[in-house]
Amino acid sequence: MYSASHDRRVRAIAFYLPQFHPIPENDRWWGEGFTEWTNVSKAKPNFVGHYQPHLPADSGFYDLRVPEVREQQAALAREHGIHGFCYYYYWFAGKRLLERPLEEMRISGAPAFPYCLCWANENWTRRWDGAEGEVLIAQNPSRADDERLIRDLLPHFRDPRYIRVHGKPLLIVYRVGVLPDVRASASIWRDVCRREGIGDIYLCAAKTYDTSDPARYGFDAIVEFPPHGVRTPPVNAQVQITNPDFDGTIVDYRRYVIDSLARLDPAWVVHRTAMPGWDNAARRPDHALTFIHATPEIYEVWLRELVARTVEKRVPEERLLFINAWNEWAEAAHLEPDQRYGRQYLEATQRALSDALVCGAPFARFSARAAIA
Repeated sequence: MYSASHDRRVRAIAFYLPQFHPIPENDRWWGEGFTEWTNVSKAKPNFVGHYQPHLPADSGFYDLRVPEVREQQAALAREHGIHGFCYYYYWFAGKRLLERPLEEMRISGAPAFPYCLCWANENWTRRWDGAEGEVLIAQNPSRADDERLIRDLLPHFRDPRYIRVHGKPLLIVYRVGVLPDVRASASIWRDVCRREGIGDIYLCAAKTYDTSDPARYGFDAIVEFPPHGVRTPPVNAQVQITNPDFDGTIVDYRRYVIDSLARLDPAWVVHRTAMPGWDNAARRPDHALTFIHATPEIYEVWLRELVARTVEKRVPEERLLFINAWNEWAEAAHLEPDQRYGRQYLEATQRALSDALVCGAPFARFSARAAIA
């Protein structure tokens, strides 16, 4: 069983998108052979200096059905200090989507790399092409599904690679607000896990829309989910727009990092999250949310400060830090090497995490404002 040692170590967990392989549903909705790479490869810039498309470097346009690809990803993450992956779990009233890479990983036992799950419990719509009201597959949450969901998760909770906090399997729920009675759901999940010999579970709510004190939901903690809740003013007027149909939002990543670090921590447990960048122009070409001036150097400033705060504020077993994301290529939020920066984001991650392990040494603390200026 993987567990945190009682030192200054911070467990960095990167969110992982299992979208990079074809499935019948995506063939039907988006066209034969559709994967996330379809959107990524077609992305175009919306303004002067806009970095698009984001194209992979080392790994190319990989297929997650290939075991060697998953092994290479784990090896690269491990080499740069990432503790584990958090896979999105697409479960719709018992129907699974994009489950093949995850289930093959579980059944085969490879790669030998820690992981946990985030239930991505929202509807799939045609939002990517502007028809957000058209639902492709709905959640339709009901109390009757609570036990079915948690029983589907039990094989993962029993996996020795599964990430635990205080010995409890870690489960993140993306949108607690859409559940009809989230406290009742949490109670059922915990009860089933205890009866099945798992013990208690460590429940986290992603800070997405209206998330607040996790105790309201019967949960243990919150996981930040940038760029949700962005309040940094847009800078559209400061760039030269070249796409006449563009009506999206442009935000300065540097300012966003300063604003994020200036927020006071609430009284409850919040696991902090950094993102290497964000730009969903590949999915929503004319309506994108785009962060400019994102660089490995600014990301490292942000991550170093989150590492330091995590060690200061959290007991060893709760020293979790999340990164959004490992491979969200269509949102320009990826640690995986691209053709512009190569491995620079991974190397920045490794440096930020390594500082916490220098025995007896003080943290290299930053004034974010000074470092970013």
